[in-house]
Amino acid sequence: MTGAATKILTVFEDVIGVPLPIRVRCWDGSEAGPPDAAAQVHFRNRRALRRVLYSPNELGLARAYVSGDLDVDGDIFALLDVPDLVTRLGENRLSGLPLRSIVRAAGTFAGLGALGLPPSPPSIEMRRKRGTRHSKARDSATVSHHYDVGNRFYELFLGPSMVYSCGYWSEGVESLEAAQFAKLDLICRKLDLKPGMRLLDVGCGWGSMALHAAQNYGVDVVGVSLSNEQVEYAKGRVADAGLTDRIEIRVQDYRDVDDGPYDAISSIGMSEHVGLANLPVYTAKLHDLLVPEGRLLNHAIAAVKSLSDKVDDGSSFIDRYIFPDGEILPLSKTIDALELSGFETRDSEALREHYALTLRAWVENLRENWDAAVLQVGAPRVRTWLLYLAASALGFEEPHRLTIHQVLAVKTGDRGASGMARSRESWYRPIEVPQIETGPRID
Repeated sequence: MTGAATKILTVFEDVIGVPLPIRVRCWDGSEAGPPDAAAQVHFRNRRALRRVLYSPNELGLARAYVSGDLDVDGDIFALLDVPDLVTRLGENRLSGLPLRSIVRAAGTFAGLGALGLPPSPPSIEMRRKRGTRHSKARDSATVSHHYDVGNRFYELFLGPSMVYSCGYWSEGVESLEAAQFAKLDLICRKLDLKPGMRLLDVGCGWGSMALHAAQNYGVDVVGVSLSNEQVEYAKGRVADAGLTDRIEIRVQDYRDVDDGPYDAISSIGMSEHVGLANLPVYTAKLHDLLVPEGRLLNHAIAAVKSLSDKVDDGSSFIDRYIFPDGEILPLSKTIDALELSGFETRDSEALREHYALTLRAWVENLRENWDAAVLQVGAPRVRTWLLYLAASALGFEEPHRLTIHQVLAVKTGDRGASGMARSRESWYRPIEVPQIETGPRID
């Protein structure tokens, strides 16, 4: 009699459309697939199949993994790196299958006892969103869902830099902390920060950009975030650095900032939360807050392909677990909005490979501190982040899927004056990266 593992592996290879170089283990003790596979998928119970049956795409498998009904042993990258696997799981593959394949898969699942009521989603899944998409109240709630889960948890994989965006792995940079220092410094140089300037840091996170700019470039900084926990943490760091007279951190929506003008604005990993419909509002607001010849540095993930104006319908793993209401837009959409608001785009730098390296460093930190992370936020959330970070790393390693850009724009002054140098020499001058403590802080 054929065990459950062989049947399940056959179904998934049929649905996904490619051979799977993985080992499958099941609740009945059966195994299938290459014995020396780098990754083993363990279906602990029939409920794991039921989750997939009711959501036959990435969401069903994610729910099974997050809940612990399904385990991945070994190298999670080896599983996710199956050619086009992430893309294939992101689609509802059943809709394009021949009827006989659908009937065969359903019959196999039924024979394995997968029929029954749909299991409740894991408790950390965000399903109900109140209010209009990207309203101030709803944005506050969705940001809180992602960021207000405990600063200690983020310390464990972000490390001492506490920067939750891609580092800049320039020549000679080998550690995550050095890469984040190099990235923050590059942004400061692109903005041409000088002592006495006012910098607005939109989506300031845990205050790393504000601290770097004030300490190394002598500017006064206002940082705004919708995350209460981030703001309290950032305020503590500012106080510890003795910079409360130079840096103000506050809980505030960017739409409510009214104390301009600013000489420069940094927005690092924030505009992904703005949404396509609100992008003109975002760019116009930042334009209004700048002095003439003031610069904006927008650092954001971008979709490679030119997408339709449709947004996520809420059925993806990312929307339910990671970034509710997040919208990854093509670079062209961002540049169009900037220029229609009166900005002049001066530079765009792609950092795709840099983000892949950063994500792999975060995965390594999370693995090394797994037990501590579970104590902080529980196993389901740690599983969620591991899946997200690993899949994202592969997404940036593959061409034609995701990228990330630093876009530098200027609010031109009289007669089109930009205040910009004629070359980029100063941006890429050699800098001395200090010896920085490596690895997350472990108490």
